[in-house]
Amino acid sequence: MHRERPLLARGALALVACVLLAPVPALADATTEQLKRMLERLERRVADLEKRDAALERRNAELEQQLAKNPPERGLEGRVESLEKRREAVEKGLETETLSENEPALTSRLKAVEYQTLDMQKAARTVESLEGVKAGLSLTTMAQHPNGVPAGAPANHSELNYRGDAFVALPLESIGDTTQQLFASFRFGQGTGLNDLDAYSKPNASAFRVLSTKPDDSVAVLGQAWYQVSIPLPMGGFKPRSRETLEVNFGKMDPFVFFDQNAAANDETRQFVNTAFVHNPLLDAGGDIGVDANGFSPGFRVSYLNYRSDPETWRLSLGVFGAGDGATYSNFFSSPLLIVQAERTVKMFEGQTGNYRAYLWRNGQATAYTGVTQRHSGFGLSLDQRYGDAFTFYGRYGHQLSGDVRFNRALTLGAEIGGEYWDRSADAIGLSVGWLRSSSGFAAASATLDADGDGVPDYGYAATANERVAELYYRYRVSKQFELSPDLQLIASPGGNPAAATVGVLGLRAQVTY
Repeated sequence: MHRERPLLARGALALVACVLLAPVPALADATTEQLKRMLERLERRVADLEKRDAALERRNAELEQQLAKNPPERGLEGRVESLEKRREAVEKGLETETLSENEPALTSRLKAVEYQTLDMQKAARTVESLEGVKAGLSLTTMAQHPNGVPAGAPANHSELNYRGDAFVALPLESIGDTTQQLFASFRFGQGTGLNDLDAYSKPNASAFRVLSTKPDDSVAVLGQAWYQVSIPLPMGGFKPRSRETLEVNFGKMDPFVFFDQNAAANDETRQFVNTAFVHNPLLDAGGDIGVDANGFSPGFRVSYLNYRSDPETWRLSLGVFGAGDGATYSNFFSSPLLIVQAERTVKMFEGQTGNYRAYLWRNGQATAYTGVTQRHSGFGLSLDQRYGDAFTFYGRYGHQLSGDVRFNRALTLGAEIGGEYWDRSADAIGLSVGWLRSSSGFAAASATLDADGDGVPDYGYAATANERVAELYYRYRVSKQFELSPDLQLIASPGGNPAAATVGVLGLRAQVTY
């Protein structure tokens, strides 16, 4: 493209104008030398202007060449086409689940985000499926040393035992407002403790061993496996407004989970360890509960809970459990254990919680002290009351109504005192005393009784005395999951023998829970 040089033309015209318009006297006065210098400066300035003009022309030529190669319209179309190709590549890459080094970086990043989202959703579903699941494991180890046991007696030696308990509670999908759950527990251990002591009560309720195995075998057994359904009442009602619940359980159970409970004397792994204090002595130490050799029984329970005056509630429960052969799933329906319990939770002593329970039982396959199977019945009371900052008092009473039993009355009283009073709030002291009255029939027959028929009296003494038991323990919290409990027991007139020396049992219990 040809262009004129306007700057050079303007310079020439300016020079002519200066010459023509200059006053005549000035030209006359100016010397030839001065005029020559003025013309030289003018030439230099014109040369500079020509160089700049040439540079501008070159720049214009370059711009024209670029525009000729890439017109504005064509450049926009190219960018649009490029973006469309990239979008197609991204969509094609997202159609596959695998990652490739040839696909766009955006595709890889989108897939990575998608995978992370899926992992999070999977984890959320896992957490949701585990919501409400409860599980635990505990290990109890106890060492005991007796004093006052006659030489040659089976319990005249120190003992060490351990027991493990594992459980899991699984919530099932609700049916409307009705909730369901499955519960299972396993138990294992070795050592029988000092429970071969000739006494009504036994000094180590935490001992466990499957007696059908060798002493050096540690076998786990399925202790409990039961189903529970909780139905808000009235039937078909609105659960948030319901103040009554019907609970139904069936399966293999520990009956003491549902009957004869007590806040201060119920757990031999953390509280009192003598069987006279863990449960009602007539049911536990006396054997009227009728469970199998491992302490469990198949059964059925139905319970009505009324909490219209919550937190003060009341409950009625009925249990039917296998007893005797029925505890091992044989002859279950002919003569089971029947137990009915009424309980009330109240607020007393400035709002402190108290639980009061009364129950009746009938065991159709109980074992008498004569060794025969007969029907036993009785009633019991169990109460616990919180008082003040850290006192929990408890009491139990058992009364045999029918059946030939070694002792037919039992009374236990005690308390657990929390460590708030000596700045050890997780610690506790427990003290309990008990009285087990020998039955008149056993007192008269014990001296000559030969139930096994081997010609040798089973006891060799007249059980005319009442057994008296005391226990003291201190539970020391080492850490949240580890506790140590020194334990001292005294058993006077063991087995109702008035001539027997008082037996002392010193023990140390270690409890680890998870």
